[in-house]
Amino acid sequence: MRRFAGINKEYADINNALVYLQPIPYDGTSTWGKGADKGLAAFLEAAENMELYDIETDSEVYKKGIHILPEIVENSSPEEVFKKVKNTTSELLKKDKFLTFFGGEHSISIGIIDAFKDHFKNMSVLQLDAHADLRENYLGSAYNHACALHKAGKSTNLVQVGIRSMDKSEKQFMDLSKCFFAEDIHNNSLWIERALQKLTDDVYLTIDLDVFDPSIMPSTGTPEPGGLHWYETLNFLKRVFTERNIVGFDIVEFAPISEIHSPDFLVAKLYYKLLSYKFRNEY
Repeated sequence: MRRFAGINKEYADINNALVYLQPIPYDGTSTWGKGADKGLAAFLEAAENMELYDIETDSEVYKKGIHILPEIVENSSPEEVFKKVKNTTSELLKKDKFLTFFGGEHSISIGIIDAFKDHFKNMSVLQLDAHADLRENYLGSAYNHACALHKAGKSTNLVQVGIRSMDKSEKQFMDLSKCFFAEDIHNNSLWIERALQKLTDDVYLTIDLDVFDPSIMPSTGTPEPGGLHWYETLNFLKRVFTERNIVGFDIVEFAPISEIHSPDFLVAKLYYKLLSYKFRNEY
């Protein structure tokens, strides 16, 4: 049994763990930089060498238990991946666990969000991303990574943060009052209150790692200049976790670079930090 960050078996046990980590190492629709299917291994290796005490929250959240589920390995087509991911997520939602997901590229989120919005009837989706991902279809499929949030934009309350790249065709599907472009976030904290006001009580969080500036996160398939930095991102996420009910989250588009390891640790720390925020009031 794989154990997140090398935690003791008692904390990794499927029955004891409060947190489930569902890996989905799918990279079938990426159209430029490949490697998101390799992200899981680099993420887990970095976590093995990560300190498990979180200074900010004065907590050791691993003691809530983190269990790594078997990987979803379906890759026959984007449509079949969507079906498998949605069905698996729907079954997981019947359990009393906090569900987290690790990609893979961003198309995996389509099935996850579809299952969550059936379970949580007035759910917001908070998207941190460099790209709008609102295309109706791309390269012959509605389940392409470029379409990752199209369905969510129609069926949930979608709030987008960090966007700085999109196709003109996506404008018709975008609610500008709920989109916070990266250039408007830079050196400005006023947007945080506005973004929070747009969110309902229950929030599903999807983080495409290219939301970060490539100076700290070059390990993505489509890095974009002008992205968010570590502390400004955490400042926002801490507010969201404190003031809303985060019902689950995914982290996607991590394509590790063999010669550069700092992004691996950023991803591991980010995952662990999100859990620390989620359970910070339970210590």
